Amino acid sequence: MTHPIITDLQNRYTAKRYDPSKRISEQDLQVIYEAMRLSASSINSQPWKFIVIESEQAKQRLHDTFANKFQFNQPHAKAASHIILFAHNPEYKREDYAKVIDSDIAAQRTKSQDREQAFGAFAFADLNTDKTGSNAAWTKAQTYLALGNTLHVLARLGIDSTTMEGIDSALISETFADELGGYICDVALAIGYHDSVEDYNAQLPKSRLAAGQVMQVL
Repeated sequence: MTHPIITDLQNRYTAKRYDPSKRISEQDLQVIYEAMRLSASSINSQPWKFIVIESEQAKQRLHDTFANKFQFNQPHAKAASHIILFAHNPEYKREDYAKVIDSDIAAQRTKSQDREQAFGAFAFADLNTDKTGSNAAWTKAQTYLALGNTLHVLARLGIDSTTMEGIDSALISETFADELGGYICDVALAIGYHDSVEDYNAQLPKSRLAAGQVMQVL
């Protein structure tokens, strides 16, 4: 099949080593950030924060969070151009959704007189909230929608990436407590340009299950 989207996805892979001398341009970064902001989420909840690790000081802080485990991902903290922490709100409440509704009103998507009615969609958040007030499983799932969207944008821009669930969430929560503000980071994304010599994964052929094994058209 020949199509630009398929070409993007055929070329995309998980980078294993980054070239620390190469940095993503500011122009491309702005495209990436805006694409993340525009990502889809259930009831347009947007229960996320994206913490961008860019400075050498911030990279050192992230590097240190690999002290106890997942050291195989530690080199990315300093070698990648940027690392993005995808964090979710573990207790998404009505007042959080109110910010979304007020934004809708400002954008003239919702009429001001219909503000209270707009909270009807929040019932879906309630359905995913347990007795302790936690809806972390639901909000975490939304961050993966943003992550998937970001991966394709990076492929389109010719920028390499590494999705990292191999992070110490507890240490990240401690180290970046001020930035996270109670949000939880269970997945991070390293982005940049691979090392043409040391990145063994760059030259390996693409491998996926056949369409007939994963897809059924009724």
